[in-house]
Amino acid sequence: MQLSSETKHKIQLVLLLAIAIAAARSGYILYQRHVDKIESAKKAPPPLEPDYYVTPKKLHPYDLQSTRELTRQPVWVKEGYRYTCYAYDRARRHTDFSRPQGTLLPIERLEIKDVVMDTAAEAPGQHLLMALFERNGRVLAVQVGVEKDQNFQIYSDEIFYIQDPHELYKHWPADVWDSVARHEVKPGMNELQADFAIGMGIPERSGDPAVKTVNYPNDGKPLRITYRDGKAEEIKPGPTA
Repeated sequence: MQLSSETKHKIQLVLLLAIAIAAARSGYILYQRHVDKIESAKKAPPPLEPDYYVTPKKLHPYDLQSTRELTRQPVWVKEGYRYTCYAYDRARRHTDFSRPQGTLLPIERLEIKDVVMDTAAEAPGQHLLMALFERNGRVLAVQVGVEKDQNFQIYSDEIFYIQDPHELYKHWPADVWDSVARHEVKPGMNELQADFAIGMGIPERSGDPAVKTVNYPNDGKPLRITYRDGKAEEIKPGPTA
């Protein structure tokens, strides 16, 4: 059967209309997928900071002998200006708790020479585990645990890294490490970086989870740092003791 030219024209129009509808539908589907992808990306949690993937090694000491594993490698102080050091008398094999010699410094590298059991009048019935190291030619001691009735509480893993922090956090930019070396904090640094630079901090209470204010004694030069979304936003002199 031969189709008339008018019928052919109508069929062509129908086909063109069907193609146009199909193209429009495909375009809409692709557009909707693109929109959905953008919305999903907005709703997805932000990627974790690289710091969260760092897992420093720990010794997990449980007695005097296992704590002496600290002597097998250098250690680095986690929180400066927190732990008090004392003079140690090698001849008497005793820590002079009446003569404090400052504190462990931020990211101070130490060579622990030995860990010994000692006693103090302020802690009757207990033995104190003291880590010995040298600073400026003098032997100093810092407490890393306690023993009573053969029960040990050892917290050296909370005091020291046994790996070089420069390697653990080598993803930090060079300018951050420069600030750490100068014991300075600049805007944009995170709280761990500030701890490395100026030591321990004391957080204030906050009703806003995105905002955190921390006071740093900073060895007598107190600073008050406000972090927003984990980054230092405001740095100013802190309250004096």
